[in-house]
Amino acid sequence: MTINKTALALSVGAALLAGSVQAQENKLYLFNWTEYMDPEIIEAFEEKYDVEVVQNYFNSLPEMLSKLQAGGVSQYDIIVPSNYYVPRLIETGLVQKLDKAKLPNFANVMEQFQDPVFDPGAEYTAPYQWGTTGVVYNTETFPDAPKSWSLLFDPEVNPDHPFALMGDGQVSLGGACAYLGHGYDCTDPEGWKEAARLLIETKGRDTFSGFTDGTPALQQLARGVTHIGLSYNGDYLFFKDEDPESFETLDFMIPDEGAEMWVDSMMITSEAPNADMAHKFIDFILDAEVGAQLSNYNYYASPNAAAEPYLDEVLTVPPVQPSEDDMARLRFTPSLEGESLQIFQQLWSEVQSR
Repeated sequence: MTINKTALALSVGAALLAGSVQAQENKLYLFNWTEYMDPEIIEAFEEKYDVEVVQNYFNSLPEMLSKLQAGGVSQYDIIVPSNYYVPRLIETGLVQKLDKAKLPNFANVMEQFQDPVFDPGAEYTAPYQWGTTGVVYNTETFPDAPKSWSLLFDPEVNPDHPFALMGDGQVSLGGACAYLGHGYDCTDPEGWKEAARLLIETKGRDTFSGFTDGTPALQQLARGVTHIGLSYNGDYLFFKDEDPESFETLDFMIPDEGAEMWVDSMMITSEAPNADMAHKFIDFILDAEVGAQLSNYNYYASPNAAAEPYLDEVLTVPPVQPSEDDMARLRFTPSLEGESLQIFQQLWSEVQSR
C-alpha cells in the first residue's frame, strides 16, 4: 500500500491553516487605556461569542501610536484613541473604515457624536466615553484656590508646594495657552511659542515634580507627593470612590480660562487579525444597557443616548456632567498635521529637553 505524500502534506497544511484561522477567530485583541473597562463586560462578551478577549494597555496617546507603528497595527483588533489622534491614525493608514451594516446599535449614539469634526460621518470611529481634563488639587493646601490655571503657572499663587503637569504635550501646552489668554485650542505658532516659554519657566521652578499622566498623577496626589496635578474627571471620581479617605481633601476643577473636552473612540486597525469580531465587540459596547454599565464602572459620561435611563445619578452632575458655564469653556484639543504638527513637535521637544 502506497501513501500519496503530496496529498498528505496538503491535508496537514490545510488542517494547520484551519486551526490557525480558528484560533484567530476565537481571540479579540483590545488595546485600551488602563483602568477603562469593566471586567464583567468582557466576561459577558466572551460568553456570548465564545471568544477570548486579550487586553493590552497604554497610558498615553504617544505610547499607543508608537506601538502601532512598531507592528501593533497587525497585532491589535481594536484601539481606543482620543479625538485629536483620530485624523493622524486615518492619514497614516493605521485604521480601517467601519462597516455600519454590522453596527445596528450605532443608532443609539448621541447626535453630536454621529458626525464628529475629527471624523466626518463617523466613518472610522464609534464613541466609547467622553470627559474632561482638569486640575486636581489639595483643598487643605489651597482652601481658597482660584478656579484658574494660575494654580499651576503662577509662582505667587503656589510658591511652596510640589505640582505636576501632564505628559501629553498638547494638553500641557493647551493649558499654558489658555492661561496666557490664547485659548486652550490655540494653534497659532506665536501663541505656542509663548506657551512653550512659560512651560520651560515652570519646569525650572524648584517645586515642579515632572510630567505625569492622568492615573499616576492622582496616585501622587493621594500620597501627598504633589499638591496639584492634571487628570481626567472620571479617573478622579473612580479613585475617590475606591479610596475616599485619601481623596477626601482632593478636588477637581475646570479652569475658567478653558480646558479640554475629549471623546475616546473605538477604531479597528487596518490589519486587524479579527475585524469581524471587532465589529461585534463595538456593537456590543453600543448596546444601551452595556453602554450604561461601562459608564457606571468608569465614572465617565456616556455618548450613548439610549443608555441614559440606566446611568447612575453621579454621572448626571459635575464633575462628570459639567455645568453649563463649564461646558461653554471646554474645547477639543486640536488635531494637528503637516507643518502645524512639525512646529508643535519641535516646541514640545524643546520643552522636554530644557
